[in-house]
Amino acid sequence: MSDSVTIRTRKFLRNSLLARRQMVVDVLHPNRANVSKDEVRERLATLYKSEKDNISVFGFRTQFGGGKSTGFALIYDSNAELKKFEPAYRLVRIGQATKVEKASRQQRKQRKNRDKKTRGTGKKPNKREK
Repeated sequence: MSDSVTIRTRKFLRNSLLARRQMVVDVLHPNRANVSKDEVRERLATLYKSEKDNISVFGFRTQFGGGKSTGFALIYDSNAELKKFEPAYRLVRIGQATKVEKASRQQRKQRKNRDKKTRGTGKKPNKREK
Protein backbone atom coordinates (compact mmCIF):
# COMPACT_ATOMS: atom_id res chain seq x y z
CA MET A 1 0.00 0.00 0.00
CA SER A 2 1.19 3.43 -0.87
CA ASP A 3 1.24 6.09 1.84
CA SER A 4 0.15 8.74 -0.65
CA VAL A 5 -3.39 7.29 -0.64
CA THR A 6 -5.88 9.06 1.63
CA ILE A 7 -9.36 7.76 2.39
CA ARG A 8 -12.15 10.03 3.59
CA THR A 9 -15.73 9.03 4.32
CA ARG A 10 -18.85 11.19 4.22
CA LYS A 11 -22.61 10.75 4.38
CA PHE A 12 -22.10 8.11 7.08
CA LEU A 13 -25.29 6.27 8.05
CA ARG A 14 -25.93 3.50 10.56
CA ASN A 15 -28.53 1.15 9.04
CA SER A 16 -29.64 -1.07 11.92
CA LEU A 17 -32.34 -2.87 9.90
CA LEU A 18 -29.71 -4.23 7.52
CA ALA A 19 -27.07 -4.51 10.28
CA ARG A 20 -24.54 -2.31 8.52
CA ARG A 21 -22.83 1.05 8.32
CA GLN A 22 -22.98 2.70 4.91
CA MET A 23 -21.02 5.64 3.56
CA VAL A 24 -19.63 7.44 0.55
CA VAL A 25 -15.87 6.92 0.23
CA ASP A 26 -13.51 9.49 -1.29
CA VAL A 27 -10.08 8.12 -2.19
CA LEU A 28 -7.34 10.67 -2.88
CA HIS A 29 -4.53 9.08 -4.91
CA PRO A 30 -2.24 11.67 -6.52
CA ASN A 31 0.56 10.32 -8.75
CA ARG A 32 -1.31 7.04 -9.05
CA ALA A 33 -3.77 5.78 -11.66
CA ASN A 34 -6.19 4.15 -9.25
CA VAL A 35 -6.51 2.21 -6.01
CA SER A 36 -7.80 -1.37 -5.95
CA LYS A 37 -11.07 -2.10 -4.16
CA ASP A 38 -9.21 -4.70 -2.11
CA GLU A 39 -6.84 -2.05 -0.82
CA VAL A 40 -9.75 0.27 -0.01
CA ARG A 41 -11.40 -2.56 1.95
CA GLU A 42 -8.19 -3.09 3.96
CA ARG A 43 -7.93 0.61 4.78
CA LEU A 44 -11.60 0.83 5.81
CA ALA A 45 -11.21 -2.25 8.02
CA THR A 46 -8.45 -0.56 10.02
CA LEU A 47 -10.29 2.78 10.04
CA TYR A 48 -13.56 1.34 11.37
CA LYS A 49 -12.11 -1.52 13.46
CA SER A 50 -13.82 -4.21 11.40
CA GLU A 51 -12.79 -7.28 9.42
CA LYS A 52 -11.98 -6.95 5.75
CA ASP A 53 -14.37 -9.85 4.96
CA ASN A 54 -17.35 -7.84 6.30
CA ILE A 55 -16.81 -4.88 3.95
CA SER A 56 -18.26 -4.41 0.48
CA VAL A 57 -17.10 -1.52 -1.74
CA PHE A 58 -18.53 -0.71 -5.16
CA GLY A 59 -19.42 2.02 -7.63
CA PHE A 60 -16.04 3.73 -7.80
CA ARG A 61 -15.60 6.46 -10.40
CA THR A 62 -12.35 8.31 -10.99
CA GLN A 63 -12.69 12.05 -11.26
CA PHE A 64 -11.72 13.63 -14.58
CA GLY A 65 -8.02 14.44 -14.46
CA GLY A 66 -7.35 11.65 -11.95
CA GLY A 67 -6.17 11.88 -8.39
CA LYS A 68 -9.56 11.30 -6.77
CA SER A 69 -12.07 8.46 -6.86
CA THR A 70 -15.48 8.29 -5.22
CA GLY A 71 -17.49 5.18 -4.41
CA PHE A 72 -19.72 3.52 -1.85
CA ALA A 73 -18.92 1.25 1.09
CA LEU A 74 -21.01 -1.05 3.28
CA ILE A 75 -19.57 -2.39 6.53
CA TYR A 76 -21.65 -5.25 7.90
CA ASP A 77 -21.74 -6.23 11.57
CA SER A 78 -20.95 -9.87 10.77
CA ASN A 79 -20.18 -12.13 7.83
CA ALA A 80 -23.59 -13.80 8.17
CA GLU A 81 -25.36 -10.47 7.59
CA LEU A 82 -23.10 -9.76 4.62
CA LYS A 83 -24.11 -13.04 2.99
CA LYS A 84 -27.77 -12.48 3.88
CA PHE A 85 -28.21 -8.94 2.48
CA GLU A 86 -25.58 -8.46 -0.26
CA PRO A 87 -26.49 -9.34 -3.86
CA ALA A 88 -24.90 -12.54 -5.19
CA TYR A 89 -22.82 -10.77 -7.84
CA ARG A 90 -21.11 -8.60 -5.21
CA LEU A 91 -20.44 -11.65 -3.04
CA VAL A 92 -18.75 -13.27 -6.05
CA ARG A 93 -16.58 -10.16 -6.56
CA ILE A 94 -15.21 -10.25 -3.01
CA GLY A 95 -14.79 -14.04 -2.99
CA GLN A 96 -17.60 -14.88 -0.56
CA ALA A 97 -19.61 -16.95 -3.09
CA THR A 98 -19.04 -18.91 -6.28
CA LYS A 99 -20.45 -17.88 -9.63
CA VAL A 100 -23.24 -20.04 -11.01
CA GLU A 101 -22.15 -21.30 -14.43
CA LYS A 102 -24.94 -21.45 -16.98
CA ALA A 103 -25.31 -21.51 -20.74
CA SER A 104 -25.27 -18.24 -22.65
CA ARG A 105 -28.50 -16.34 -23.16
CA GLN A 106 -28.60 -17.20 -26.86
CA GLN A 107 -28.08 -20.92 -26.17
CA ARG A 108 -30.89 -20.90 -23.59
CA LYS A 109 -33.28 -19.28 -26.07
CA GLN A 110 -32.31 -21.71 -28.84
CA ARG A 111 -32.91 -24.66 -26.53
CA LYS A 112 -36.31 -23.28 -25.50
CA ASN A 113 -37.36 -22.98 -29.13
CA ARG A 114 -36.04 -26.47 -29.96
CA ASP A 115 -38.02 -27.90 -27.05
CA LYS A 116 -41.19 -26.23 -28.36
CA LYS A 117 -40.94 -28.38 -31.49
CA THR A 118 -41.02 -31.59 -29.43
CA ARG A 119 -44.45 -32.69 -28.25
CA GLY A 120 -45.51 -35.94 -26.63
CA THR A 121 -43.20 -38.92 -26.80
CA GLY A 122 -41.96 -38.56 -30.38
CA LYS A 123 -40.26 -35.75 -32.19
CA LYS A 124 -42.16 -33.87 -34.89
CA PRO A 125 -40.45 -34.00 -38.29
CA ASN A 126 -39.04 -30.74 -39.55
CA LYS A 127 -40.62 -29.27 -42.68
CA ARG A 128 -37.19 -29.17 -44.32
CA GLU A 129 -36.55 -32.89 -43.76
CA LYS A 130 -39.59 -34.01 -45.82
